Formats: sequence, C-alpha cells, structure tokens
Amino acid sequence: MNILIIEDNMLLRDNIAFFLKKENYIVETADDGQKGYELALMNKYDLIILDLMLPKMDGMTLVKYLKVNNINTPILVLSAKSLTEDKVNLLNLGCDDYLTKPFVSSELLARVRSILRRTHNISSAVIQIADLEIDTNIKKVKRGDNEIELTSKEYMMLEFFAYNKDKIVTRTEIGEHIWGKNTDLLTMSNSIDVHIKNLRKKIDSNYKKKILHTKRGFGFILTDKEI
Repeated sequence: MNILIIEDNMLLRDNIAFFLKKENYIVETADDGQKGYELALMNKYDLIILDLMLPKMDGMTLVKYLKVNNINTPILVLSAKSLTEDKVNLLNLGCDDYLTKPFVSSELLARVRSILRRTHNISSAVIQIADLEIDTNIKKVKRGDNEIELTSKEYMMLEFFAYNKDKIVTRTEIGEHIWGKNTDLLTMSNSIDVHIKNLRKKIDSNYKKKILHTKRGFGFILTDKEI
C-alpha cells in the first residue's frame, strides 16, 4: 500500500515514515503543502497523512483543491488543534479521520489500518477468503488449521489481493503497490511472477479449492467464487 505523508516537521515526518516502512507500507513524503498537492495529483496513493499547518499551502486548502480535482484518496489529518469545529469542517470536506498531536505510533497505525479496510469495504481486521484467514493486525495467515509462513513481499502481495478480493489486479498495480510507483515492469515482471508462483504454492497447492487465479491478459484475482 502506498502512503503519502505531508508534514513539515522533519523529525515527525521521518519517524512516521520509518514506522510505516517497518510495517511494509510504501512511503513517500513532502515537506510543504504545494509539493504534497502536486504529488497527490500526479500519483496514485492508498492514503494521505496530512498535517494542517503547512508552508506554501495549508492542509485545509490542499484538501479543497484535491476535491475540486476529483482526487478522492483517503486522508488522515494530523493536527495540534483539537477543536471540534476543525474536526467537523475537515470531515465535511471529505477527510476520513483526524488525529490530534501528540499521538503514539500504535494509535496512528490503528487509524491507518482502519481507513484502508474501510476504503476497501472490509469490516474486520481478519479477512477471510474460503478457509484462508489473513489477520492484518498481526500479519498472520492460516488456511484451515494450518499456519502459513510467508516472506514480507509474499505477505504484502497477499494482503493487497485480499483488499481487492474478487477484483482483477494487474501487474502494474502489483508493482506499484509492492515496490513503489517507480517500478520498471520490464525488469520486475519476472520477479512478480516468481512471487506469485511461490505464494500460490503456499496458499493453494495443497488444497482442493483454488483461490488465487490468473486471468490471462489481465492479471490476477483472489476469490472464493467459481472462475
């Protein structure tokens, strides 16, 4: 999952980025509102973490401009302000959540996970496809009674498929969400195929019902429906 952090406090910005990268998110940062706005227009992100008090363009203006340009990326606002009026105004503008500074990293992560699940219409931290269970909080995968050990990239790929359950995911989307927006598909295509092969071997090979399918010419789909 790709996250854009727009925060002018370098220490806070770097700490958030470091923490999210440890959780296997792809992170990009901006230190002012104008740069953040331009990145949000140019690139596709799964979430924007936005400070309100920014140089060059404040957070409230940035949100308004994004909405005018039909950029509907989920937004988690960070602010030292705790006024109810500010929260109401931001939520009315279309922001998804509001976190008051200071905050602990575990609370930020919980908000991030909650927004991402909500965006993909997932109601629980545990995603289930047939008898496969993915606990997105503790990154644990089971099929039936068997716990499945995955590498970090395999888990990231599986979670991305799960967030897009019953939808075809293209190689380009996989590349951008697992390796970042600057992925060169010409060089990464073989790596993607290898990871798909290894993931399928672990979650599908020894089970009668297959849930990870290839749609030739389109991409891949994780589903418990008949294909």
